[in-house]
Amino acid sequence: MSDTSFTERSAEDLGWSGMFVGPAQDPRSNGSFAGERALLVGYLRDQRLTLELKCADLDAAALARPSVEPSNVTLLGLVRHMAWVEQFWFRRVMAGEDVRLHYRSPDDPDLDFNGASPDAAVVAEARSCWRSEVAFAERFVADAPDLDITGTLGEERVELRKVLVHLIAEYARHNGHADFLRERIDGRVGE
Repeated sequence: MSDTSFTERSAEDLGWSGMFVGPAQDPRSNGSFAGERALLVGYLRDQRLTLELKCADLDAAALARPSVEPSNVTLLGLVRHMAWVEQFWFRRVMAGEDVRLHYRSPDDPDLDFNGASPDAAVVAEARSCWRSEVAFAERFVADAPDLDITGTLGEERVELRKVLVHLIAEYARHNGHADFLRERIDGRVGE
């Protein structure tokens, strides 16, 4: 076994060459959260940051590049989809707001992916929309007295903690898609 500590080893030694960021530049946490709320909020924040990292430094054409036919999944579509997911769970279900849902229409329930065109204005709008929904969700959770509060999903009452777990899972699943999309675009890989 080597005397070199983990932090002294190079990115190439640890397989980080060509990845998004090495440990020293990674904006995500080290996962040392204390308490249920901090744990759920921290892991959700890290998943959101992961999606942001996957989309960083790409132009509109790259963000709108689909994986492989017949799939229409793109990084831009994932950002739009997650804006809709955030809005649905936090504004509609938890806050009870009757808002028009982003990237959905009666004629096209998959507008989040179908409308993800390689246009700089579409990209800017999607990023702004996603960030706005994330900010709403963060405020909602921060202002909640506890994780036992409930929202309504049809006839069912849903606890805030369940929504947070659902969002972590939703981001994790789609961040897996984002891994492959980004690797196809420019070869970059990473967590």
